[in-house]
Amino acid sequence: MPRDKLFDVEEARQKAMVAFWSNGYEATSMQGLLDAMGIQRGSFYATFESKHQLLIDTLRAYDDARRATFAALARTRSAQEMVRELFERVGSEASARGGQRGCYLVNTALELAPRDAEVAAIVTRAFAETESYFKDALEQGKQRGEVSASVDSVATARALLGLLLGLRVLARSGAAAPVITSIVDQAAALVA
Repeated sequence: MPRDKLFDVEEARQKAMVAFWSNGYEATSMQGLLDAMGIQRGSFYATFESKHQLLIDTLRAYDDARRATFAALARTRSAQEMVRELFERVGSEASARGGQRGCYLVNTALELAPRDAEVAAIVTRAFAETESYFKDALEQGKQRGEVSASVDSVATARALLGLLLGLRVLARSGAAAPVITSIVDQAAALVA
């Protein structure tokens, strides 16, 4: 008969994500990961299979949360409001205590995507979905008369994606608040 888990699997997964996010995948030793998660080695392997599989699981969970945030904004905001709010949230996170972690997807992409096909696939899909999310919002904004018909939805969506990713990287490097604010304003201006 299988033994019941003596720990909360989702809580342990979240703690692992924080460790990977804060330190990077390769810099997070197996022992450091176990300590962060508060579990023993046997429990880890019985539940999560491997360090790499846990990374993949946490990336997918982060991506799911990102997707849900975008969907909620799209349902309740105009294109202009959505872009401004999304960028303000990212800027606020960047300015908050501990905000220098940046974006988990971006950090992992920079560290592992060039040599890890599974990570690259998750990140590539997430970035493509983000671009598509912006493009769809712009197209809907045009239909509702909120966005000028002269706005090139594809080019502007790509520019917004670049600004968003750049904002995340700048946040990780500790950019000053005025730099963050300027990027938020530029993103909003693209949709105005």
